[in-house]
Amino acid sequence: MSLRFNYRAVSPSTFKSMMEMENYISGRFADKVLYELLKIRVSQINGCSYCLDMHAKDLLKLGDYADHILQLALWREVPLFTEKERAMLELAEAVTRISEQGVPTDLYNRAREHFSEEEYVDLIMAVNVINSWNRIAIATGMYPGSL
Repeated sequence: MSLRFNYRAVSPSTFKSMMEMENYISGRFADKVLYELLKIRVSQINGCSYCLDMHAKDLLKLGDYADHILQLALWREVPLFTEKERAMLELAEAVTRISEQGVPTDLYNRAREHFSEEEYVDLIMAVNVINSWNRIAIATGMYPGSL
């Protein structure tokens, strides 16, 4: 893989706008572990090595979460994740793959057991932001260490 071009240098205003959204939405999360798990899982689904590497390292800076990272792709199969984390992960997957089945009512109801309406919106926005970062990174050929 090779970096196609540095989009930050080509379009600094695009990068600035994305960072403004990133900073806004990250500030909405008191639980930084939950936020990093969301970004890692979405990056796994999208196949974004750059973001996966970045956010796995960010999660490790928050504590000993190596097992979470190693088992995240199979979160449904292991007891490591809390019910709140499971609701978030299922919602993040559904929103990332929105064209497959939307967000079913039963999933919405499970998510709302753990998240207020405002937190639900924050989750959706967080998924949208990391999906955007993933698409930028993949389309421009970014990989860990490329920028």
